[in-house]
Amino acid sequence: MRQAAETSPLWPEVADYLAHLRIERGSSANTLASYERDLVRYTAYLAGRNLNRPAEVDSGHISDYLQVVTTGSDEGTALSERSTARMLASVRGLHKYWAQEGRAAHDAAADVVAPTLTQSLPKALSTDEVVALIETPDPATPLGLRDRALLEFLYATGARISEAVALDVDDVHAVQDAGAGGLVLVRVTGKGNKQRMVPLGSKAQEALGNYLSSAGRTTLADKAAARSGRSGASPALFLNKLGGRLSRQSAWEVLKKTADAAGITAEVSPHTLRHSCATHLLEGGADIRTVQELLGHASVTTTQIYTKVTIESLREQYQTAHPRAR
Repeated sequence: MRQAAETSPLWPEVADYLAHLRIERGSSANTLASYERDLVRYTAYLAGRNLNRPAEVDSGHISDYLQVVTTGSDEGTALSERSTARMLASVRGLHKYWAQEGRAAHDAAADVVAPTLTQSLPKALSTDEVVALIETPDPATPLGLRDRALLEFLYATGARISEAVALDVDDVHAVQDAGAGGLVLVRVTGKGNKQRMVPLGSKAQEALGNYLSSAGRTTLADKAAARSGRSGASPALFLNKLGGRLSRQSAWEVLKKTADAAGITAEVSPHTLRHSCATHLLEGGADIRTVQELLGHASVTTTQIYTKVTIESLREQYQTAHPRAR
């Protein structure tokens, strides 16, 4: 699929748009990678229909493409409604750019309707499941200390996995004496390179402190230096077993494997601890604006979905417990 895209006469036009996103818009590496994946597939589809110039593409081609990606008939992965909507966002950005640059007479994607999303409520673990998950890694090993610190951090802050693995040691700030009821803040860089300061609770502080000790991160960094024969450890907070920055995929594997080892039967996704953090905060009486700031949501509307989760949980408990509810 990539070969078909990159040999198409359209590809230089697409590559120019990606360069625009990187240089002029300052899009993050993750955003760029997502757009590129989407547009490789889209360009391959257009190439298969002998569409070689931006001006040749019309709204009908784009609508047909949405049908193709939902069924996977182009030999790609069949996309869900949400993934198709994200794909359309990538395509819309491309066509808007082409129209603005005069490479097409009009924006062919402007009137294409995105699929209607069936809103699904995020799944959260119970507090007992979270405790079981976090306490599963072995604190007697450097990787066990790292995994426990990573899981505690994700649950304490509601950070995305991509945000956690992007952290450097210097992003951790002890504002007051940690370990004595003090305050530790972590500078997290979210979508659009927007930064926010998130606090760590005592359990997360303890887990992170143990990991940063000589038995944890230092051991991983020293082993890496011994293997490579070089000093100058990675600035990353969370290291892999080779002493480099832990990748997003590897962090997701940590979560998945630890959930399996903990015997958690509920579905676990990269956002599981983020959802659990938000849900448990609101159930505990936290203000929705506070949760919005913690999660880094641009709009409180995004955070409000978690209020529906807590209401749904209340309804289920009421129907189960109240003698005249059924």
